[in-house]
Amino acid sequence: MASLGSIAWSSVGKKVITGITGLALFGFVCVHLLGNLTLLIGPNAFNSYAHFLETAAHGWLIYAFEVYIIAVFLFHIVSAVTVAWTDKRKARQAGYKYSRDAGGKSRKSLASRSMIYTGAILLVFIIGHIFLFKFNGGNPHTLDEHGYKDLYKVVDEVFASLGFVIFTVVSMILLGLHLRHGFWSAFQSLGWANDRYLPLLENLARVVAVVIAVGYIILPIYMHLTQPGGH
Repeated sequence: MASLGSIAWSSVGKKVITGITGLALFGFVCVHLLGNLTLLIGPNAFNSYAHFLETAAHGWLIYAFEVYIIAVFLFHIVSAVTVAWTDKRKARQAGYKYSRDAGGKSRKSLASRSMIYTGAILLVFIIGHIFLFKFNGGNPHTLDEHGYKDLYKVVDEVFASLGFVIFTVVSMILLGLHLRHGFWSAFQSLGWANDRYLPLLENLARVVAVVIAVGYIILPIYMHLTQPGGH
């Protein structure tokens, strides 16, 4: 009898892991966006939101969530890369004999073909994002008038750089492209999509990708154009 580990790391198992972790990351992206939209309200709202996250459950909640999200990221990256390179390389060996379209539920597109590349660029963006915003580029945080970390000031100063604004906008466009394929394919990997519902999921994926990308793109542009540090 096959072990649980061998089943999980089979071709189908890795696709299921990629789908589950992908949906978990999608949930994080949505919640993170909602929190970041407090930037549009002002410094007090954003700093209060950040302070709540850092102090909830005496600070243990944020640590527990960070461990969880790091684990999800690692499983998603490893399983996705393995599926993209190892499994598909084996599939191509059979493809040398018969060259034809995959057909059926296969949906070849720019988004699907670029998943591994958009994912890699987003990983670089995330690492830079954490270093600049969470750790303030290695500098100590200042406090606002309420004694909270002035993370709004950090965001304002980072987006004063037009170069980083452009990099963020491009990265968020790639995030939208990544979600464009990843959202509906996650349901397909989990066996929750069929020929009847797949077109609906694909259309929903287009909407989700645009809404998420635009939501994130608005923030750096707003901070750059309207805040004192962004001129």
